[in-house]
Amino acid sequence: MLREFLQAKLYPIRVTGKSLEYEGSLGLSRRLIKEAGLVAGERVLVVNLANGERFETYLIEEKNEGACWLKGGAARLGEIGDRLIVMVFAYLAPSESITPRIIRVDSENNPLGNT
Repeated sequence: MLREFLQAKLYPIRVTGKSLEYEGSLGLSRRLIKEAGLVAGERVLVVNLANGERFETYLIEEKNEGACWLKGGAARLGEIGDRLIVMVFAYLAPSESITPRIIRVDSENNPLGNT
């Protein structure tokens, strides 16, 4: 039996843009994705601290440093300036363990380090 554990958490990421005319995803800067050990296309769980919305989507790599875009349907779930928690989970066998990467960011979405 596999169990689901936190693999990575990035917070509090500020929304820097939104676009409804897109198929749907969360755009994050290349640096944030790399810092968390994630890859574009990976499924994420997002929590909006401003309104309590929770949604699942997938990552898209943004070229601009500090970028965080809500795209497609996700654009209806937050506003520019809202703070988000982005989480990724991994399925592990009972004999496996994981130490999650916890990445805090500053107000410009620059990583403050990994805890």
